[in-house]
Amino acid sequence: MKGYLTMSTKELARVSVLERLLNGEIKGKGAACELDLSLRQIRRLKGRYRHQGAEGLIHRNRGRPSSRKIPQTKIDEALNIIKQQYYDFGPTLAQEKLVTRHGISLSVETLRKVMAEAGLWKAKKQRVPKVYQQRPRRACEGELIQVDGSPFAWFEKRGPECTLLVFIDDATGKLEHLMFAQSESTQAYFEATKHYLLAHGKPLAFYCDKHGVFRVNTRRGGTSDTKDSNGLTQFGRAMAELRIEPIFADTPQAKGRVEKVNRTLQDRLVKELRLMGKNTLAEGNDYLPEFTQDFNRRFAVEPKSQEDVHRPLLPTENLDQILIKKYTRILSKNLELQYKNVLYQIQTNRPTYALRNAPVIVTEDYLGKVKIYYKNQRLTYRIRKRQPKSEIVDSKRLNSKVFEIKKQLGKEGVRWTPPLNHPWRGRTFSFCRP
Repeated sequence: MKGYLTMSTKELARVSVLERLLNGEIKGKGAACELDLSLRQIRRLKGRYRHQGAEGLIHRNRGRPSSRKIPQTKIDEALNIIKQQYYDFGPTLAQEKLVTRHGISLSVETLRKVMAEAGLWKAKKQRVPKVYQQRPRRACEGELIQVDGSPFAWFEKRGPECTLLVFIDDATGKLEHLMFAQSESTQAYFEATKHYLLAHGKPLAFYCDKHGVFRVNTRRGGTSDTKDSNGLTQFGRAMAELRIEPIFADTPQAKGRVEKVNRTLQDRLVKELRLMGKNTLAEGNDYLPEFTQDFNRRFAVEPKSQEDVHRPLLPTENLDQILIKKYTRILSKNLELQYKNVLYQIQTNRPTYALRNAPVIVTEDYLGKVKIYYKNQRLTYRIRKRQPKSEIVDSKRLNSKVFEIKKQLGKEGVRWTPPLNHPWRGRTFSFCRP
């Protein structure tokens, strides 16, 4: 036989056994035991070896292309689509989009290999991670909801930078609610919490960081705009009324599940928004329920217990009256109060002495509408304008401020009064009646 013959270790072992079988040193059953093959297979191999020699023992598919090999045209088509549309996608997300949007089915590892060969993906350098003891998940859904805000360029350069408010269940890893907002503000969290409570009910606790929305962090107890009379933030006061316990994480690693989800969303959600052509906060919020459903289908896990401990809202728990800003004010003798540098005077038919020095509750909703309550009764009022406070100007800006005042007076027109020594003042005029 010409040329070289490539054989595996297993095939070489068969040569020696079959030689002994043909020489009559062992029987067929003995060869079958040594090679761990059936007696019928031993007869086949014996016949091939007798007629073809060692070449007959080589697997007949060797050198042939696999019948399961993916056509190169299919791989080229997938790579062209990735180059045009998914150039910054990882293999996992790119594989999902090829299946759902283009009907091209490839495994993640196959796509990872061909993308690396084409220079479309490079594995990140693996650094030694800092080890933290992993906290087990809670057993039931609704026991602990991790809450966080993630400021990011969610719409890339197509829209404004904003913050994504994330509510994730600790037991299942499900995204319970997502909402885009301009920033992490009390009103934004009120709106997001309202949607969450109406959809799922009241959880036992919210797990959040020490952001000023959730916790008073200053030594003086916060400002009057962020806290109520009891030293709680507006969000903390609302949670106390709803009997939802806020728990504060000391480090970002303590609420690692929501932090990991934020990193995942900053990759997946940004690209989904680009593919769907969403460029504004309103368009993004309309798309989030569809994204949340698909995300939970892929990544949510089964809880240890099937019990859902969310509590229903009570008939007395009016979210429109709870999830708003509330402040306590004391009425003056003139039945006036001040809120955000505006004077409000109460209009009432009852004797005025009944409301003098009375404590009232001032509420402000997300639209900025102000309402005043006394013993759960709404009071009517009228607004009195106040003289605005004068601006404090340092010496460096004094000249420019005076120039602005002169310029403003020049626009309005200043009446000129002649001085005392003006010639007009020395003249006398007499009028004769006809």
